[in-house]
Amino acid sequence: MSKSRQHYPNSAPHSSEEKRDTVRAKKHLGQHFLKDEQIAQKIANTLTLNGYKNVLEIGPGMGVLTKYLVDKDISLVAMDLDSDSITYLIDNYPNENLQILEADFLKSDLTDIFGEEPFAITGNFPYNISTQIVFKAIEQRAYVPEFTGMFQKEVAQRICAKEGNKTYGILSVLTQAFYDAEYLFTVKPGVFNPPPKVDSGVLRLIRKDNYHLPCDEKLLFKVVKTGFQQRRKTLRNSLKSFNLSDKLKEDTIFGQRPEQLSVSEFISLTQKIANDAVSTNN
Repeated sequence: MSKSRQHYPNSAPHSSEEKRDTVRAKKHLGQHFLKDEQIAQKIANTLTLNGYKNVLEIGPGMGVLTKYLVDKDISLVAMDLDSDSITYLIDNYPNENLQILEADFLKSDLTDIFGEEPFAITGNFPYNISTQIVFKAIEQRAYVPEFTGMFQKEVAQRICAKEGNKTYGILSVLTQAFYDAEYLFTVKPGVFNPPPKVDSGVLRLIRKDNYHLPCDEKLLFKVVKTGFQQRRKTLRNSLKSFNLSDKLKEDTIFGQRPEQLSVSEFISLTQKIANDAVSTNN
């Protein structure tokens, strides 16, 4: 487990010298504290919790979302990197369903939290690491059947975008390869302290029943990332580094741009590239 403090419901609260009545948002941590109770409750209710009760909340801040999550019949871990937020949560949210953990999500071994049991992820995510949070959830998808929460609106829309949309890209394809993505609602800046300069968006990801792909997943990641690095070019030109055979490059799929391909077509493309490499080497 990454450092440092864990707090369980029956452990002693902090002394009055340590107790904090509020927490100042820290710019370097990308903190914007949600202050609208109705929106916090709406986010808490985005979880379907279908067949599991473990929930990991990332970046709880002063607990406006935590407050509504602990009322549910769940086992909740609230994880924050900010020691001030951890102190505040310990003092203000003693609850038998809640474990408070000071740790960096991006550096944590998530199996240390819930073992091999499935868990949902939710939160009002720090915008400066929100994309990294999604990619780590994808890496840990065997344990994460559900993911909900708030992002910068542009990022949330990108995650949920479909082929043909100008915001469709690497994040869209690699997320939707494993999860069904749904954009739920938009949140205006005025409900945060301090208010961000952009709108926010709440989404829900539900893991697909078959999240093991019929292709080499590492190769898929490489194909998608390479293709979108030159998204205005056709795949025939953007994927030159794969040393494709002339015969394969005649396939009509290579005349398209990456933003035109659906997730299933990217999987098919990956299969074709893998087969081409085998036949070329034989």
